[in-house]
Amino acid sequence: MKKVVFAATGASGAGLFLKLINAAKDSCEAHIIVSKNAMKVLETEENLKLNLDDLGVKIYDDQDLSAGPASGSFGTDAMIIAPCSTNTLAKVANGISDTLITRAASVALKERQTLVLGVREMPFSTIALSQMQLLSSLGVIIAPPVLGYYAGIKSLSDMENFIIGKWLDALKIQNNLYKRWQI
Repeated sequence: MKKVVFAATGASGAGLFLKLINAAKDSCEAHIIVSKNAMKVLETEENLKLNLDDLGVKIYDDQDLSAGPASGSFGTDAMIIAPCSTNTLAKVANGISDTLITRAASVALKERQTLVLGVREMPFSTIALSQMQLLSSLGVIIAPPVLGYYAGIKSLSDMENFIIGKWLDALKIQNNLYKRWQI
């Protein structure tokens, strides 16, 4: 079974993160890191004070740089940061590893593991685009939560399933969350 690190930072859309975990947790060995700012966004956007233990997966403190995901020997197969703030994007692009999330991303880069960034911002600044281009050239999958209208989206749930399904596709986790392209 794939070993995947799922992380959320303080960008809008933290509710998608919870749905992503619920969609993936039975298909992989899930390891979760949630920043303090992501918790604040969940409280603000979802009116939710999250008890991470309710997710039924392994949870790590973002300040614990000695936790498993901080080491290449932990043996992670993939990592996703979604939502990924532009602050976290900048840290990953510049090799700053001051939290468990940014350290785990550095490990994914050095170990040549799949790393997916669901960067959440609009519009993107030239600086953020430059950082995304740099990371993309290193093999990082840049996957902002963008709609695909071919999927027959008719509701907010359909839209969320499309985005989550595309993220799971990037992680190579099987799913049937959205209608795929057909001619």
